[in-house]
Amino acid sequence: QVQLVESGGGLVQAGDSLRLSCAASGRTFSRSIMGWFRQAPGKEREFVAAISWSGGTIFYADSVKGRFTISRDNAKNAGYLQMNSLRPEDTAVYYCAAGNRDYYANYDYWGQGTQVTVSS
Repeated sequence: QVQLVESGGGLVQAGDSLRLSCAASGRTFSRSIMGWFRQAPGKEREFVAAISWSGGTIFYADSVKGRFTISRDNAKNAGYLQMNSLRPEDTAVYYCAAGNRDYYANYDYWGQGTQVTVSS
C-alpha cells in the first residue's frame, strides 16, 4: 500500500516557476513507477510526466517537454515536479501517482491533488 500527498501548488504568473512535491508512505514506493497527471476544469485528467523507480527512464507529455522536470529521491520517499516557464494553460489540479504496470496509465495509487493556477 502506498499513500501519496502532494504539496507546492499555488497561484503564480505566466513565466514563473513552481516545484511540486509528492510525499509517499509505504515501502513499495521506491520500487514503483511515479507519475504526475493534471486535470483542468472541464477536461479529462492527462498525463504530464513519469519516472521509473531508478530514475533511469523518464517520459514527458509534449506540452511540458523542455519546461518541466520530474525527479525522485527514494531515500526520502519523495517525488518532485519542477515546473518552469509556466503558462496559463498549465492551470490544473496536479496529482502524483504510483504503480508498476505502465508509465502513461493504470496507476494503482493517487494523491489528493494540489492546485496550480497560472495567471496571464
